[in-house]
Amino acid sequence: MDKQKLAVGKEVKSATAITVRFAGDSGDGMQLTGDQFTDTAALMGNDFATLPDYPAEIRAPVGTLPGVSSFQIQFSDSIIFTPGDLADVLVAMNPAALRVNLTNIKKDGMIIVNESVFTEASLVKAGWKANPLDDDTLKDYRVLRVPLSVLTKNALKDLPLKLTEVERCKNFFALGIMFWLYDRDRDHTVEWVRKKFAKRPEIVEANITALKAGYTFADVSEAMPIQFHIKRAKLEAGVYRKITGNEATAIGLVAACNLANKTLFYGSYPITPASNILHELARHKNFGVKTFQAEDEIAACGAAVGASFGGEVGMTGTSGPGLCLKSEMINLAIMAELPLVVVNVQRGGPSTGMPTKTEQADLLQVLFGRNGESPIAVVAPITPADCFLMAIEAVRIAIEYMTPVVLLSDGNIANAAEPWQLPEIEALPKIKVTHPTNSDGPFMPYTRDPKTLARPWAKPGTPGLEHRIGGLAKADITGNVSYDPENNQKMINLRAKKIRRIADSIPELTVDGPAKGKLLVLGWGGTYGPLYQARTELESQGIKISHAQLKYLNPFPKNLGSILGNFEKVLIPELNMGQLLMLIRYHFPGVNAVGMHKVQGHPFKVTEVVEHIRSVL
Repeated sequence: MDKQKLAVGKEVKSATAITVRFAGDSGDGMQLTGDQFTDTAALMGNDFATLPDYPAEIRAPVGTLPGVSSFQIQFSDSIIFTPGDLADVLVAMNPAALRVNLTNIKKDGMIIVNESVFTEASLVKAGWKANPLDDDTLKDYRVLRVPLSVLTKNALKDLPLKLTEVERCKNFFALGIMFWLYDRDRDHTVEWVRKKFAKRPEIVEANITALKAGYTFADVSEAMPIQFHIKRAKLEAGVYRKITGNEATAIGLVAACNLANKTLFYGSYPITPASNILHELARHKNFGVKTFQAEDEIAACGAAVGASFGGEVGMTGTSGPGLCLKSEMINLAIMAELPLVVVNVQRGGPSTGMPTKTEQADLLQVLFGRNGESPIAVVAPITPADCFLMAIEAVRIAIEYMTPVVLLSDGNIANAAEPWQLPEIEALPKIKVTHPTNSDGPFMPYTRDPKTLARPWAKPGTPGLEHRIGGLAKADITGNVSYDPENNQKMINLRAKKIRRIADSIPELTVDGPAKGKLLVLGWGGTYGPLYQARTELESQGIKISHAQLKYLNPFPKNLGSILGNFEKVLIPELNMGQLLMLIRYHFPGVNAVGMHKVQGHPFKVTEVVEHIRSVL
C-alpha cells in the first residue's frame, strides 16, 4: 500500500478493494445507508457489487435477531463481480446486529458499534449472556465503541425534532464516519437529503448535520488514525449508472417491447422479491407500458395471456410460490402457443420459506411443474446488469417462437446493484413481429413457420382471420378441438420440437480458461460472480481450471455436450440440492458430473467455492 501523511497527522493508505457491511434493526435505515454509500462509490468511479439482506419478518420486535437488516458492498479500483466474502468493516447498530453478523467480518477487521444501546435489556433480547464489549468475545477484532445515539442526540439538540426523529438520524452519523474512513465525497448524499425531505426542512437539516457530525468525529478521533483511499476503476469507456437486477429486468422489458413496436402489458401480484419489477414498470407509462396489479397470481397471469392473445406482449412476474399458482395459465399459453414472458425471481422455499433470501431451487418446477407434456423456454441472467439483455432475449424468443418463456432470476441478483454501461440502441437485437393481415382461404391458426415452427400471430378482429384457440387439445393446422390420438401425439411432438429449434438462434456456450482439462466449473444464473472470481483466484495461484456459465437452460446451447466432453470432471455449484446436476446427468450420461449444494439463503462465497474446487481436484 502507498502511504502519505495528512496535514492533521493522520495516515492515508491506498487500498485496491474494500468491503463494508452496515447492520442494524429493520427500522435503522441500513438499506438506505447502504444505497447512499453505493451511490457515492458509483459517482467516485469505483466498480462495486452489493448484497442487501432483508429480514423475513415484516414487523419483528425491535432489537431481536429476526429483525436484523444488513447491507454489504465491495467497492474497488478494478473489475469485481461479488459483494465480497467477509467485511473489512462492520457497522453494528445494536447487539442483535452484532450477534447476527459477527461471522461476516474478517479477523482483525474493524467493528464500529453503537455503544449507546448495549444495555442489559437489549443484550438479553439479542441472546447475549454477557456484554461482548466487556469480555473476550471481540478480541480478534479492532473494536471502535461509538455512542452513536448519544452523539447524534447531542449534534441535533438545538433542532425542533421529536426524540424518535433524532434517533432515526444516527444512521447518517454512522455514514459520515464511513465517508471519512474511505475518503468519500458527501455532496451527493447532501443533495439527495435535500430533495428527499424537501417538505420537511428540519429533517433535511437534521440528517445533514448528523452526516457532517459523523465525518468530523472520525476526523478528530484518535481511535481512527488511518484513512483509506480507493482510486477510480478503469472501466470500459461509456456512460454508466447504478442498477439492480429488478430495475434492469424492467428496463429490458420496456426496451424489448419498443424494439418490437408493441405495448408492454405486465400483470402481477405483489410478492417478494419480484414486486419491485411492477413498481419500476409502473413508472414508465410514458413508454406505453400498462401495469395491472391483479387480485391474485392466477388473474395476473390470465390477464397477461389475454394481452398476448390480443396482439401485444403479455408479461407477468412472481416468485416460486406464485409460479405454482400461475402454472395452469402458463399451460394455456403453451396450448394456445402464445408469446408470454414469465419473470420468476427465485427465493428460499418450500412454501413461504425464506421470502427475503435467495435460492436457485425453482429450475425443475419451471421445466416440469405443469400437467401434461408442456415444454417451455427458460433463460437465466447471470448478473444484475445482465438482466437487461436477458429480458430482451426472453421477449425475442417468446415472439419469434410463439411460446411462453421464463426469465429465471433470483433474489440475490434482483436486489443487488452494480454499474451498468448503457448500451447503444443500434446494437440491441432486432425483434421482428409479423401479424397476418389477410388470407387467401379459410385462416388456419396452426400452420407453422418452416424454420421456427411458430404458428401465425393473428390479431383478433382482423377481417378474414377469425379463429378459435383455447386450452382443449388442438387439431394440427385447423386448431379445431381434437381428441384424435395420433393428432395429439403429433402436436405434442411439434411443441417439443419448436422449443428445441430455439437452440438455432441462441449463442454457443463460452468457456473461461483452457478448452480442455481436468475440471470445468459449470454454473447457471446468479452464481456467476463467485464462480468467476474463484477461477481467477486459483489461476493466480497457478491452478488451471475452466468455468462456463449457462444463460440458456431450455434448450441448452448446442455446443454444451462437446464442451462437457473435454473435461475429466464437471463441478456444478448450485443454490439448491442438485437440479442442474440431475439434468446434466440425464442429458449427458457419459459426463463425470458432481455437485456443490447450498441452501442457506445466501449466495456462495468465493472462499468456499475455492476450497471445494481444491477438494475436487
